[in-house]
Amino acid sequence: MGDGWNEAGEPAAPDSLDYWSFVELAKSRLGSRYGDYHRNATEVLLTLNRASDVVTYDLESTVHRPNGRSWSAYRLLFVVWLAGPIEPKGAARLTGMSRAAVSNLAKPLVEAGLLERTPASHDGRSVRLSLTEAGETEISEAFREQNEREAAWVDVLTDAEQQILVMLLNKLITNRSQFDVRGRN
Repeated sequence: MGDGWNEAGEPAAPDSLDYWSFVELAKSRLGSRYGDYHRNATEVLLTLNRASDVVTYDLESTVHRPNGRSWSAYRLLFVVWLAGPIEPKGAARLTGMSRAAVSNLAKPLVEAGLLERTPASHDGRSVRLSLTEAGETEISEAFREQNEREAAWVDVLTDAEQQILVMLLNKLITNRSQFDVRGRN
């Protein structure tokens, strides 16, 4: 039946579910187990997380892995490329990664000759990350490839729908003051 149920009206076998039939099954089972729960909230966040995972995996597997990089490496190079020389703390904030993740990720990128670490002028304990010429070339090419793939992804939406989606996602992530949200800025 494709909606989480088989022809006999019983829950489909777990191995026969696709993602969307799982969402339907989840809504039904949660409704019977919890009664009055926030059904739309669960569906919105399941769908948002799935969309993010699918797009991220696609970009990493079609653009970045074939070029010997990870999605995380691309994000760090992208931030350094656009923000200019930046301390790891700032790079962590802009990439959404932890400071330790940025530090661990920067090491092989420095060894590969894509990033440079130079002492920060205001603090002898801190460093600034900047792109080398090779890093500039690599991130420019990676961005071009990724941007073509991004355009293919959003081509199913009109320009107006793309703007509405951006507005809705911004609204979702910026209006969080009603509860104690945990996470990186």
